[in-house]
Amino acid sequence: MKSIVSYLITFLAMIIALMLFLQSKWVPQWAADQQLITRCTLIGGVGGVIYCLRAVYINACVRKCWDEQWHPWYYIRPVVSLISGGVSWLFLSAGLLILDADDQVNSNPTGFLALAFIAGYNVDKFMAKLEQLAESAWGIEKSRSSTSKDER
Repeated sequence: MKSIVSYLITFLAMIIALMLFLQSKWVPQWAADQQLITRCTLIGGVGGVIYCLRAVYINACVRKCWDEQWHPWYYIRPVVSLISGGVSWLFLSAGLLILDADDQVNSNPTGFLALAFIAGYNVDKFMAKLEQLAESAWGIEKSRSSTSKDER
């Protein structure tokens, strides 16, 4: 468990370091041009790390049901959360997800960052929402991992 907590804290520290670097004057122009997607990706990672840290103390301390079979999940989940944060930016930028009826969303990145955090924090619900969107917009059926046993 200690190695997982160390990994998660190191992962979080690296994300914070990258966020701070993005605010510095040494950021290359190509990176400065892509700051919103980078920030969405990173904030998705923050959400994932927070979710994992919470899961550690709930499972180890509160429920007292720590299971080593879940170790891969603790290592992989923050990476998946980074990706979900970036994907949230993609869907918002494409107009496939809408935060508000107000057209000024694009001028303020707060909505993008909030959704990216939620996408990273709760990857399962975010992916289910994307599958719902794909099903209604393009008729793409839900994946087998999203359907219940009754629906299969």
